[in-house]
Amino acid sequence: MSAPTANGNEAGPHVELRRVTKHYGAVTAISDLSLKVEKGSFTALLGPSGCGKSTLLRMIAGLEAITAGQCFIDSVDVTDVPPAQRRIAMVFQSYALYPHMTVRQNIAFSLSVAGAPRKVQHERALEVARILQLESYLDRRPAELSGGQRQRVAIGRALVRKPEVFLFDEPLSNLDAKLRVQMRLELAKLHADLRTTMIYVTHDQTEAMTLADKIVVLDKGTISQVGSPLDLYNHPANKFVAAFIGSPSMNFFGAEIAAAHDGVASVVLPGGRGARARVRNDARPDGPVELGVRPEHLALTSADDPAAAFSGSVVIVERLGSATILYIDTPAGPLIAQGEGNLAARPGETIGLALSEANVHLFGPTGEAL
Repeated sequence: MSAPTANGNEAGPHVELRRVTKHYGAVTAISDLSLKVEKGSFTALLGPSGCGKSTLLRMIAGLEAITAGQCFIDSVDVTDVPPAQRRIAMVFQSYALYPHMTVRQNIAFSLSVAGAPRKVQHERALEVARILQLESYLDRRPAELSGGQRQRVAIGRALVRKPEVFLFDEPLSNLDAKLRVQMRLELAKLHADLRTTMIYVTHDQTEAMTLADKIVVLDKGTISQVGSPLDLYNHPANKFVAAFIGSPSMNFFGAEIAAAHDGVASVVLPGGRGARARVRNDARPDGPVELGVRPEHLALTSADDPAAAFSGSVVIVERLGSATILYIDTPAGPLIAQGEGNLAARPGETIGLALSEANVHLFGPTGEAL
């Protein structure tokens, strides 16, 4: 193992990737990527299938060789260090429990392999079981457990090693919706109790938004944006992030900038009506752009209301109890609006839609946020 870097100090990142690239033959999975993960943080790697998030996690774990670049843990270069010497623990999508072993034996397995005394194995397994509320299941086998309990055992098997860094590779994707919500809560509580650095791979933006204090959005092997959940939701750096974060997804439609002054652009909407949108002072918007607005920032009004950006015909109404989702045909194309659960609307009705101008986003020709 290499010696600590000259600039290594306690205030530095716990995990750092410097200009990391990964090739599989002619295919580039990760391209010149740099990332810093702070000690004790919960960082989510978020993106669609094939964006490179699991590859990135496996390179941190040492399960994939890095083609170019370096990986540091606690300011120590571990690029060529075997996984067992990195003081990390990984929880996979599959529970991968030993079916013939009890919960106690599964949790303590890594200690057993390392030759730890039986007393130590027993004490550590019991300690971890208490943390994960598995005490009453210690003598059961995996076949006797629910999916959520099995995933907790898999987490316990990682926890027993007292790792410096936890790596999670989509650990909840095999669970049903109710169990996923329950396990999200348990993972959040576990992180709050342990304050251990956790890096979590998911394609589910709800998981990332509810669990992480920092989200890294990946697209085709590169980082699109890094920030807190609300930063990404309210201030997306580009159209890809804007579309990926939020459910239902942000609406997009073409528009034309008529003028821009002092950080405010005057925009001509489809159908000819106007709106205003904030832009960066250094942006030079001109001509065609795309306007983005989230469903909850479209307010329903009458079709002849002068404040309406345009009118449209309601196609589908989804009533979810706490909210109502409307799918509407408009001159701007199909749009989605979200309102209160008791929203009065029905299919076939013609309505007006008003924009919340403070929450409108403009995107340039290459998708960058203006």
